[in-house]
Amino acid sequence: MNIPNFLTLVRIALIPLFVFIYSDPTPFRAFWATVAFLVASLTDFLDGYLARKRGEVTDFGKIMDPVADKLLIISALILLVYHQRVEAWIAVILIGREMAVTGLRAVVSREGVIIPADKWGKYKMGAQVTAISFLLWNLGAPFNFRLLGTIFLWFSLILSIYSGVQYFVSYGRTSFRK
Repeated sequence: MNIPNFLTLVRIALIPLFVFIYSDPTPFRAFWATVAFLVASLTDFLDGYLARKRGEVTDFGKIMDPVADKLLIISALILLVYHQRVEAWIAVILIGREMAVTGLRAVVSREGVIIPADKWGKYKMGAQVTAISFLLWNLGAPFNFRLLGTIFLWFSLILSIYSGVQYFVSYGRTSFRK
């Protein structure tokens, strides 16, 4: 157990707290749910940074870091759909992409191949975190962040589709070389 892997586990542990806080989104709770979501999201940046900087990249981290990200994002999307802040069809596409990429990673890991996150996946994650943060906090914010959240959500939708296709194309290229 190293610090980056510990941060990944902290991110997973923060998800139930975030869900509990946002389950009844008053303005006060919406603010604190956004804070919990952002703290959990920050651990994603920190664990990757520390793992690379300290030379502590592990197979556990390569697999669990994306899983933790997906659990956090999927939880937030489900809550936002439930509270009518995100259209269900958008969440279905975003969650479907996450499941497809996770499935691909699981299949290729049997072949001893680990697919790390690429830059498009990281951009997608950044756009999703931004969109979700604005949409969560919108309820109690002094400014209506729903429009900004929706713009970033559409941007993340485009990046999700593009980066998802890139993962499959990249794997296809590697598998044909074998």
